[in-house]
Formats: sequence, structure tokens, C-alpha cells
Amino acid sequence: MKMKKKSNKIPFLATVSPAIIWLILFLVLPLLYIVGISFMKKGLYGGVIQTFDLTAYKTMFQSKYMKILLDSLWLSLKTTGLCLLFGYPFAYIISNTKKKWKPFCVLLIMLPFWINSLIRTYGWNSILREQGILNTLLMQLGIIKQPLQMLYTDGAVLLGMVYALIPFTVLPLYSSIEKLDHSLLEAASDLGASKVHVFRKVILPLTMPGIFAASVQTFIPSLGYFFITDMMGGATTMNIGNVIKNQFLTARNWPLGAALAIALIAVTIVIMRLYTRVGSIEDMV
Repeated sequence: MKMKKKSNKIPFLATVSPAIIWLILFLVLPLLYIVGISFMKKGLYGGVIQTFDLTAYKTMFQSKYMKILLDSLWLSLKTTGLCLLFGYPFAYIISNTKKKWKPFCVLLIMLPFWINSLIRTYGWNSILREQGILNTLLMQLGIIKQPLQMLYTDGAVLLGMVYALIPFTVLPLYSSIEKLDHSLLEAASDLGASKVHVFRKVILPLTMPGIFAASVQTFIPSLGYFFITDMMGGATTMNIGNVIKNQFLTARNWPLGAALAIALIAVTIVIMRLYTRVGSIEDMV
């Protein structure tokens, strides 16, 4: 009997072990390494001194770093709000198109992922810079007399964030709207409800899990998209991702960079914990 139980476990272990080993090697161990570095002392010429030290965490709570963290959260909130504002109607339109066109519309949403994010962001640089396409067109039309400063502004960063992350918003919204029971919408219409009333009282509540899922999938990545603030914000905009990158690569203060990374992970865990109270992980797929 014991031999039979062991033999039944072998296929299970053979299936699960590769995933467990992958998670341990590429998630758990690197995370433990970062946690360990955050409690060490900065070396004189970079690197770390392997002695227990809380200087990184004390530095992290300085006002300038707290301000950057709050600014990053505010930028992520604005990005998420705009992505929902533009993404929801887009997802609703796709879900109501003819069945034969839906795969093509979903493919169009996925299409930007086929091109590197840096290349797509650099394209916006070419459009928004002073000698770029948009300024040149506006000047030729006589709308403006001199180039506008559109690049390296907070608005440009927000535009880049929304452009990069809106597919993460549309896909879960589309999945949620696609599951709607249309008989409920017909019943509401038959009872005399207007289209606005149907949306507020039926469609919006039923798609709320998708809205929460889309918000989480947009908000969390936006906290770490440092390359967009680098390329479209220049020195005028700094988010927490930029600070972490600079601490590791420029300032070579690895303990502080690790401590800030741990803080970012903590924020992500809190957000996911709050999400699981109102939604389910399946809604994010």
C-alpha cells in the first residue's frame, strides 16, 4: 500500500518540481538576497560590507524619499484612472462587435507587446520633441509660432504611462464585459430603464471585478516603469523606480536601493491584499 502511494506521488512531483525549482532559483533566492543587502552597510567604493546595519532604512524614511514615493503613487493613480476612462469604452465596444471580428480586435490590443517598450517610447520622443512631428505640423498649419515644450514634462510622462499600460487595462475589462448576461440588460430595457440607468445599475456593478483587476494590473507596473520617466520626463520627473535604479547603478548605494525595493514590494503586497478582499485572482487572467 505504501509503495502504491509513493508511486502515485511520482507523477505529481515530476509535474510540480520544475515550477518549484524555477520559483526558488529566480524568485525566492533573489528576493532573499535583496532583503539581506538592505540590512548591510554601504561599501566605500560601492558594494556592501557584510555587517548588520539599519542605515538604509533610516535614510529611506527621509522626507525627500517619502515625497518621491508619494509622487510615484499619485502618478500611478492618475495613470490607472485615465487607463480606465479610455479603456472601458474601448473594451465595451470590442465585446459588442460581431463575433468574427473579436479575435482581430483583441489581436490589435496585443500588437504593441510585439514591439519593445523602449522603441515605442522613443517613438513618442520623436513626436513630442521641439523639432518633432507634432510641433512641426502645428507650426506649418500656423497654429503656433514657436515650438511648444511638450517633452520632458509631467504630462509627457503621464501620456507615456497611459500608452504603455492601457492594454493591461483593456484585456481584463474585455474579459469581464464579455461574461455579462445579456438577458439582464434586455430585462432592464423592457422595464423602461434608460441606457444610462442600465449602465449605472446593471453593467457597472456586474463588471466591477474586472475594473478592480484592471486597476491592479495597471497600478502595480506603473510604479516601476522607470524607463518612461527617464525618456519622457528627463530630470523633471522622478519616481521610485528611477531612485532604485540610480542607487544600484549610479550612486552604488546597494543597501538603500534594496531597502527602497523592499518598500515597493510591501506596497504591492498591500494592494494585492486589498484586492483579494473585493475580487478574485481569476478575474485578472
